Amino acid sequence: PPLVKGEVAGVSVISPSTTLCGQAPFNNKIVGGQEATAGAWPWQVSIQSAIFGGHFCGGSLINKDWVLSAAHCFQSTIEIYLGRQSQSGSNPNEAFRTARRVINHPDYSDPTHDNDIALLRLSSSVTFSEYIRPVCLASAGSKFAAGSDSWVTGWGTLQSGGASPDKLQEVMIPVVSNSDCDDAYDLLKITSNMICAGLLNEGGKDSCQGDSGGPLVSRNGSLWIQSGVVSFGIGCADPKYPGVYARVSQYQDWITSTIGSNPPGFVEFNNNAFINSPNLLLFFAPSSDPTLSASTKYTTSSCQTNWLNIIMCGRAPLNPKIVGGQNAVRGSWPWQASINYVPNGGLVCGGSLINKDWVLSAINSGIKTDFYFYFYRLTVSTTVIYLGRQWQIGTNPHQINKTVAQIIIHPKYNPDNFFENDIALVQLSSSVTFNDYIRPVCLAAAGSTFDAGTESWITGWGKLNYGGESNLTNNQNTCARL
Repeated sequence: PPLVKGEVAGVSVISPSTTLCGQAPFNNKIVGGQEATAGAWPWQVSIQSAIFGGHFCGGSLINKDWVLSAAHCFQSTIEIYLGRQSQSGSNPNEAFRTARRVINHPDYSDPTHDNDIALLRLSSSVTFSEYIRPVCLASAGSKFAAGSDSWVTGWGTLQSGGASPDKLQEVMIPVVSNSDCDDAYDLLKITSNMICAGLLNEGGKDSCQGDSGGPLVSRNGSLWIQSGVVSFGIGCADPKYPGVYARVSQYQDWITSTIGSNPPGFVEFNNNAFINSPNLLLFFAPSSDPTLSASTKYTTSSCQTNWLNIIMCGRAPLNPKIVGGQNAVRGSWPWQASINYVPNGGLVCGGSLINKDWVLSAINSGIKTDFYFYFYRLTVSTTVIYLGRQWQIGTNPHQINKTVAQIIIHPKYNPDNFFENDIALVQLSSSVTFNDYIRPVCLAAAGSTFDAGTESWITGWGKLNYGGESNLTNNQNTCARL
């Protein structure tokens, strides 16, 4: 097939996967703190569970079969909604999947939340649309400078302990340096596997309960690249404590090896420039057009099909604006996953779709006082993942759901050591098909840096305030977290 050439950081890149990943077709401007429009984040996933009455975690679509989320989310049966905007209303672009497989990172540590990342394999592949698309993932070596703009989306609570919104929310928050974040948390170690974002010393914008596993993304040109997975925090939007996320770029090798064939699109992010990784080709045009002739017919091809994920990830064609602290518009976060518990359909965690088969999430959903998460552990049989979802209650026309094939917790996740490595991979039961509402997010590559002050966005259906009720609509300014 013909190769697609795109200009990236001053060079021409031929790599089929970057033309779709990280693109939000309905998201066209940056503001903060409001509902997201339909299709603005097409990789956003709502992960639900009956135990929790619906949405409990977020996620991001990373290819047609996989959602990325947090490892701490998966303790019970889940459902996955893609292309969803409202948790209670109509979602015409929604798709529903259960999780065929949930894979938490083998080093996930519950107490420290280190390696809080997970992959979910959808029960069947999703078809991409303007409302369901994969997000691009930050590749190894990506750098997100302090102060860099980031976006987080989800249906989490709007304040600590508060109620959850019905519509998907989006909020823009800056990246906080790991050193400043570590100073803020004092005895709780912020490791290199984590990235922080929020308004340090100011507060007011953050992720919250119910947004765990959801994506933190940054924009570079037309691509949206996932830098983090909602993991934990103290309270919500507290000026003293920024939100803490699993740093996606640290897990490129694990994600790629876990998913196997058709890996998600990884893009190296460097604030001022980015390059596609690992399939980067420099194209040098000749001074004049060459004359070509051929008489041989080839019947086989050695083209690498995983390039397709780099073309498609991170693009949200329906993302008309980037705002914060409000309901997210349908399709504005197409990688967002809703991880739900099957028995009662309740949301438990968020996650992010990182390719057609895997979801990235956190391991332990909820705050330390939410002991019920430990009584209702998400398993492959009790988990369903929703992609393309906006509403937790109501119609989601672009939504699909997938069951889970396996859940892989980070191997170094240690529940006795705070939140270190709080990340997990969930393998979907079947691949998803990308569209404008379901797309994979780009992941921050190893070496990526996010400077303090860098704006970020977090999404999910988590509570609107600490201890409050869950939001029924995917919010751009909240994500359930620890």
